[in-house]
Amino acid sequence: MNLAETFGHAVRALTAHALRSALSMLGMVFGVAAVIAMLAIGAGAQRQALEMIEMLGIRNVLVRARDFPDQELQEIRKKSPGLALRDVEAVAGGVPGVADVLARVVVEPYSVTSAEGRSNAAVAGVSHRHRHVFPVRLTAGRFLDLRDELEMAQVCVIGSGVHRDLFGHRHAIGQLLKVNDLWLEVVGVLAPRGQGGTGIQGVAVSSTDQEILIPVTTAQRKLDRPVLKSPLDEIVVYLEPDASPREVAGGVQRLLDQLHGGANDFEIVVPEALLEQSRRTQRLFAIVMGCIAGISLLVGGIGIMNIMLASVLERTREIGLRRAVGARRADIRGQFVIEASSISLAGGAAGVLLGIVLARVVAAAADWPTVVTGISVVLSVGVSITVGLASGIYPALRAAELDPIEALRYE
Repeated sequence: MNLAETFGHAVRALTAHALRSALSMLGMVFGVAAVIAMLAIGAGAQRQALEMIEMLGIRNVLVRARDFPDQELQEIRKKSPGLALRDVEAVAGGVPGVADVLARVVVEPYSVTSAEGRSNAAVAGVSHRHRHVFPVRLTAGRFLDLRDELEMAQVCVIGSGVHRDLFGHRHAIGQLLKVNDLWLEVVGVLAPRGQGGTGIQGVAVSSTDQEILIPVTTAQRKLDRPVLKSPLDEIVVYLEPDASPREVAGGVQRLLDQLHGGANDFEIVVPEALLEQSRRTQRLFAIVMGCIAGISLLVGGIGIMNIMLASVLERTREIGLRRAVGARRADIRGQFVIEASSISLAGGAAGVLLGIVLARVVAAAADWPTVVTGISVVLSVGVSITVGLASGIYPALRAAELDPIEALRYE
């Protein structure tokens, strides 16, 4: 018998007991589906982490003011005024490997309105050099410039979500909006950025879609701020290409400890370290889920071996007859190996479809991004076929070793 004949005979043998064949491949179906869904969730988490790290800036070191209760903050202010412009100047001139230092002020608005709507947007005062440090894309207008900062201009750049909330589908450039009691003219609209407003490894990451950016000097001088609050909410340290983020972070930590009199009123965030930690967490998650999926595949393989051993037993006379009319042992082995591989291949294909469906369900129900990659499909199907082959070898060897005379006499 050639390969095509052997495969056809194997398919007919399996379809003759369709229910038994379907039950034997269930373990393979669930195992492959678990692999597909697990890798899709892991890939989606990695993509989301990369997007958030991009928002923070992979070549940045962030210094953020810490929040304290008012009573504790009064004691801290006796030692340190909080993050201030003197810190910006000190870091720029006293820490090696620093290419630029930017100040950022977070405004807590109680009202963001326009003539047509209202928004819950976040408001931040940033430097005109912000777009050179963070990836900023505009769909209309311009970004803030040096003149805006020097003149404390009442202008702003808004996110796509703010545009939708305040102006609908109208052109926003040149329109006015009001933050608290301050009127601002829209000079630019940011491109949509997708995920945001969540965080990574416990570090908050804001969404530019619901953000209003104004000149940092305007935020400092024209919008009210609590007296005890740090003058700056964040200092962005942009690194030179060959600088080590960890070494620069250590230098910034030592310098600010001296300037703040030992008051622990700030924290340092290194996005590169967050990315590494996120990858370690995802690898651990992949190992755990891989073990669970591997157990399912092992159970599926045992089921296939069990059904093939039963098939050998009930087809003993058929095997003896085929051997008596000239079939070789290799033909018998090939038949049973192909039957086992067919079960695992069909189970793998069904598992791929179920895994894709599970990934979509997770994405819709948990609002969690999932990415089904070609590598995950090839890997899971390849593993299922390998398990099927391994599970079919022993039954095939037993069938091939049967004595033709004894097999023909078997009742």
